[in-house]
Amino acid sequence: MDELLRKLSEARGVSGNETDVREIIKTEALKYADNVSVDNLGNVIAFKKGRIGASKVMLCAHMDEVGLMVSYIEDNGFIRFKPVGGVDQRILLAKRVKIGKNKITGVIGVKAIHLQAPSERGNVIPLSSMYIDVGASSKDSMGVKIGDYITFDTKFDDFGDDKIKGKALDDRLGCAALLELLKNTYDDDIYACFTVQEEIGMRGAGTAAFAIKPDIAIVCEATTAADVPGVDEALRVTEVGHGPAVSFADAATIGDRKLVCDIIKAATECSVSHQIKRTANGGNDAGAIHTSRDGIPSAVISVPCRYIHSPVCVADYSDYKNMTALVDAYLKNRSKL
Repeated sequence: MDELLRKLSEARGVSGNETDVREIIKTEALKYADNVSVDNLGNVIAFKKGRIGASKVMLCAHMDEVGLMVSYIEDNGFIRFKPVGGVDQRILLAKRVKIGKNKITGVIGVKAIHLQAPSERGNVIPLSSMYIDVGASSKDSMGVKIGDYITFDTKFDDFGDDKIKGKALDDRLGCAALLELLKNTYDDDIYACFTVQEEIGMRGAGTAAFAIKPDIAIVCEATTAADVPGVDEALRVTEVGHGPAVSFADAATIGDRKLVCDIIKAATECSVSHQIKRTANGGNDAGAIHTSRDGIPSAVISVPCRYIHSPVCVADYSDYKNMTALVDAYLKNRSKL
C-alpha cells in the first residue's frame, strides 16, 4: 500500500477546511522544496529552484474534497445538512460520516421504505428529507454545531488488479504526484501549488497563479472515468488503466495547443502510457489559472477515476504513477520539444 496516498485520502479536507491535508503536505514538501509557504487563502506553495531557472513552471493540484456541512440540528439530535461541492444526493443514504473537529461518527438516514408512500419510493430522495443520526438523545448531548464540516468515513485500500479505492482521490492523487515530482530537480524553477476550494469554484488556484505569474501551468487532476456497464463507448470520457488523460479542452479551459501537444510528444517519445480525454464536460483549476493576469498557457493531465465525488472512488495505481512519469518526462525534455 502507498502510505502517502493512504494518509492523503483519509485526511479530512472539505472545501474551506483543508487544514489536515495542508499539514501533511507541508511536512512532506519541506523534505524536498527550497521554500514552502502558505498564502492568505490557505494554498501551499512549494518552490524548487531549477538548475537554470529560465522559466517558472506552476504545477497545481487541489487539496479540497466534496463533502457536507451541518445546517440545522433537531431537538431530538438528528442533524440536517447541506452539500459542499458537487455531491450526488442519490449516493448518500446509509453512508458513514465524521462530523466536526471531534470526528463524531454519524450515519445518513431517511424514513424507512416501509413508511414511504408508493409515490415516494420511485423518486430520488431529496436532501431535505435526509438527516444524520449520531445516536444522540437530544441536540445538547452530542457536541455538534451548525457550520461543522462533514466528511465521508472511508478507509483507503488496495484491491483487485492494481486498483485503489478511497475517498477524495479527486484530487489527493494529484497532490501525491506533485510531492513525488518535488524530489527531482529540473532546469526550470518549479512552483508546486496545492490549492484550496477548487470544488466550489477554483478559488485558490486563481490567487496562486496571480502571485506566482508562471510562464506555463500544468494541472494534475482526477477526472471522470465512464468505462462501466451501461455507457456507450463513444461517451466514455476516460478509461481506467489506460494511462493518464491529457485534455485539449473542457468546460472551463481550452488548453494551450503547443503545451498540450508537447506533453503528448513527451509521452510518446518516453513511452509513457496515456490517453486523450474525450469530452469537454466539467472543469478544474486550469479554468482559473489560464485567465490570470495577461493569460497563462495551461494544460491538464488527469487520472481516470470511477465514482468521482462519492464516498468511495476507484482508480488504477498505474495511471497515477504514469501521470507522475508524464509530467517528469515533459519537464526533463521541455527545452527539446
